[in-house]
Amino acid sequence: MGNPSLAAVVIAAIILVLLFSSLRIANEYQRAVVLRLGRLAGTRGPGLYVLIPFIERQTTIDLRVVTADVEEQEAITKDNVPVKVDAVVWYRVVDSAKSMIEVQNVHEAVTQVALTLLRNLLGRHSLDDLLKEKDKLSEELRRNIDQATEPWGIKVQMVEMKDVVIPQSMQRAMAQEAEALREKRARIIKAEAELEAAAQLKEAASLIMQSPAGLELRRMQMITEVGAEQNTTTIVMMPSEFVSMARALSEVSRT
Repeated sequence: MGNPSLAAVVIAAIILVLLFSSLRIANEYQRAVVLRLGRLAGTRGPGLYVLIPFIERQTTIDLRVVTADVEEQEAITKDNVPVKVDAVVWYRVVDSAKSMIEVQNVHEAVTQVALTLLRNLLGRHSLDDLLKEKDKLSEELRRNIDQATEPWGIKVQMVEMKDVVIPQSMQRAMAQEAEALREKRARIIKAEAELEAAAQLKEAASLIMQSPAGLELRRMQMITEVGAEQNTTTIVMMPSEFVSMARALSEVSRT
């Protein structure tokens, strides 16, 4: 009688061990892709689930956002300027089964696609586009990478082009161009100021000439301003009639 009881206890113990060994737990950010005898049986998790021993095996997939650094790429822009650009790609797995079955190494695949598309992007745009429209080009690159990796169950959330490195000779040429533009703007502003001042002086002179007394008052004001500076300048006042008379005599002598 003892032997059957012992066998039953052993069998029950084996069943319990198998039962507990078949239990699995997946975190909230994880999914388990289950293969049953080599064929896809679906995904399980998060939480507690059962895995049939010796028949099913699992691969745990992380659903959190992954940051992939795209190493620096050297390419020729549309206007034949050699540049070096690096980027960062943020992506996440949205289909666990595809990310395991369709591609062997998701991270490596996304990185290589980003490298290729980044080089193609650099060749289709000019240097000015890379410097002035970096955000727009980053969004274009994100769309291209997302479209290429969609069959793998990947969603590219953001792409950021970091540094754009150009040759030293090009940097000096750009600095000279920027300096020339600044000088041009300064000259234009100065010329506009002189034109506006001349117009104001012309208008003021017209108003003063309408009243000889106003001209004398302006002269007295000028003398007061010069005297306030405490200098040694000597000013000789001449009535405006003398100026008019001298001008008339000069015209008569010429005729």
